[in-house]
Amino acid sequence: MQHRIVIHNLSEIDQAAEQFLREVGPGRIIAFYAPMGAGKTTFTTAICRVLGVDGDAVSSPTFAIVNEYRTASGESIYHFDFYRITKPSEALDIGFYDYIDSGCTCILEWPENIEEIIPEEALRVRIEVMPDESRVISWED
Repeated sequence: MQHRIVIHNLSEIDQAAEQFLREVGPGRIIAFYAPMGAGKTTFTTAICRVLGVDGDAVSSPTFAIVNEYRTASGESIYHFDFYRITKPSEALDIGFYDYIDSGCTCILEWPENIEEIIPEEALRVRIEVMPDESRVISWED
């Protein structure tokens, strides 16, 4: 089934994150495919905010590769940024499989850089920037 959420402006992003979470459920591995500047980190921040993570705690883990956040219920969310990764072995060196096997929500930015080690069950989500600057979040399950 094809899913699609349109975000016309930033004022709608939390509602879009709520809808997204209702549709995908908890404890998922979510891989965001989108060009630079499309809003991967912004949408991740909204997802975390909806789950009760302090909004100031969420940032792109470009240099750290992975950040851990705690939801209001104490669950961990692992947020990865593989932009600077040039080969999958670098992801394995940080214990990638330990994180994704944890049962916690894992959000992956720039997953195309480690495509060969992303589990088949990962949810592959596309973010498209439309001519009017709206964003379309889409995935298939």
